[in-house]
Amino acid sequence: MWTIWFVYGAFYFCRTNISAAVPGLMESVDDGGLGLTKTQISYILGSTKIAYAAGQLLNGQLSEQISPRKLLAVGMLGTAVLNVLFGCGTALYFLIFIWACNGYSQSLGWTPCVRVLANWFPVHRRGRVIGFIGTGYQVTAVLTFLVSGYAADKFGWQGVLWIPAGLMVFAAVIMLLFLREHPPHEEDNTEGEVPAFTPLRNDPRNSARENFLLTISNPSLWLLGISLGLLNACRYGFLDWGLTHLTEIQVTGDDEEASVFKAALKYAVLPLGAVAGSYVAGWATDRYFGSRRAPVTCILLVALAGLSLMYDSVARTSVPGTLVLLVCIGFCIYGPQVLLVGTAPADLARRGTSAAAAGFVNCLGYIGAASGDVFTGRALDAYGWERAIFMWAAWALGAAVASGLLWNATADRSDKNS
Repeated sequence: MWTIWFVYGAFYFCRTNISAAVPGLMESVDDGGLGLTKTQISYILGSTKIAYAAGQLLNGQLSEQISPRKLLAVGMLGTAVLNVLFGCGTALYFLIFIWACNGYSQSLGWTPCVRVLANWFPVHRRGRVIGFIGTGYQVTAVLTFLVSGYAADKFGWQGVLWIPAGLMVFAAVIMLLFLREHPPHEEDNTEGEVPAFTPLRNDPRNSARENFLLTISNPSLWLLGISLGLLNACRYGFLDWGLTHLTEIQVTGDDEEASVFKAALKYAVLPLGAVAGSYVAGWATDRYFGSRRAPVTCILLVALAGLSLMYDSVARTSVPGTLVLLVCIGFCIYGPQVLLVGTAPADLARRGTSAAAAGFVNCLGYIGAASGDVFTGRALDAYGWERAIFMWAAWALGAAVASGLLWNATADRSDKNS
């Protein structure tokens, strides 16, 4: 559990870092930037989401057939190399292509982790365990905001890509040394121990095609995917564009020395709220709702919509208010997000397809994220920040409606090992 906590969190070093590079990419060539518009940057951001979505769909099936350690190693080392290449680029279409490839490499992270967790933990513990795993990538996100914000001021936007790449290589080595894919079984247990939980392994009679058909014919997974897609559109509004928003409103205010790092210091509190949201949401579903994930998801998404409506005006007038609001927004984003990406798909998947279900839901989720990036970039160029952020609020409310349709859905507990 601790190894997965660290390993999946490490992926965010080479993912969330792009938000700190956005202001530099928009600077003029004379100032060291590339002179890109927000709409052009939205194409870069959207490309990685589309590739991530396709990768989730494919890798959800591969994770049922191929060793999770192998998939994780390829993903971690691949994303490090692609971040270095992105930092060397100058042409728009080259950057779009490289960041799309990075999206695919990033998609090799979550579904193998879900597979490992499904091997180790039964249904009645998954809410708390995956909620705990969700805190890992929030801790990493805090570090990424701080490291990449500092790198942007000291080394330019290229440093935002290169420094996290080195951290990812280190994390890949840790994964290869410590990750174990499943607990010992009777046939390979040399110490005479009997595990308390026998994990469900993929039935070798199920082909990838059969797993795929079992997944896409499950209506509950479609609702989870729609909800996640709308949530991700809002979520990546804050993650991809939030530092740019704070940097720009600093520049237009009284602070003549505004910088990406100063904005990052404020924005780093969002993942701190997310740490609490990730764990509390999973715990609450097990403790108060009989492991039903939808009620907590729906309630937090409604709260997220309300907080988003307040955000722009508060960010322009009050630094303490901005910090408090960002903590609350992080709580309300990642509470439902961690349930939608891992716990709920694993619960509602048909037998033996937990990783495939997570991959399918994440595919729909990142199609929504890509659409959100493009709509946000166009809205910012046409109308400015206020309308764009109001649009994020509308997406959160739509996600609440979709998840609310699964209010009474529960995992099938007829098989203790499922």
